[in-house]
Amino acid sequence: MKTTILFLLLVTSISTRANDEKYFDQMGKQIQAVYTAKSIEEYQQAINALDRIGNAEKTKWEPYYYSAFGNIMIATNLAEGSKKDSYLDLALTSITKGKELAPSESELVALEGFVHMIRLTVDPATRGQQYSGLAMQTFGKALGMNPNNPRAMSLMAQMQLGTARFFNQLPTEACETARKAATIFESATESENSLAPRWGKEMNLEVVKSCK
Repeated sequence: MKTTILFLLLVTSISTRANDEKYFDQMGKQIQAVYTAKSIEEYQQAINALDRIGNAEKTKWEPYYYSAFGNIMIATNLAEGSKKDSYLDLALTSITKGKELAPSESELVALEGFVHMIRLTVDPATRGQQYSGLAMQTFGKALGMNPNNPRAMSLMAQMQLGTARFFNQLPTEACETARKAATIFESATESENSLAPRWGKEMNLEVVKSCK
């Protein structure tokens, strides 16, 4: 009886490890595809694959995170406001699914703030009051969950910079936030989760450069 139980445990362990290896391999390829995409079609291919992985796994937040990130990237490359909104809607749907699985994940909340920030750019004159506050509130929530999340901090710096420019003010606060984010980016250690987000460093450097 004991031998049978030990055998079943061993088989289960091997099967689980094989499934995990397959998941990390598939995710690694699609994350790289999102990071290196040069066109909407390339983003969409990666997003479709990530959605399939998420639907198959059902307990992993990372596929929904990167699917959302891909849709945000598409939105940033579109000029038409209604099309931007449609991709941002898709991103928010994926983020919501991810948050249901990992409600305490700061990266998902930071990405939600990113959605609000891009919505503002569709029509700053009419959306500024609503979405600037919502974006800042969401970035603040992400930093409350993880004060050393450089992406949340960098995105907050971009919002602060945009606000300072809109009101023709010095970007002192934005520069301080961006420099702090840069320090965290430089000192960040390798995450135990190999699928953890790694984007944002170059984006943050653009804010830092504008402060010189």
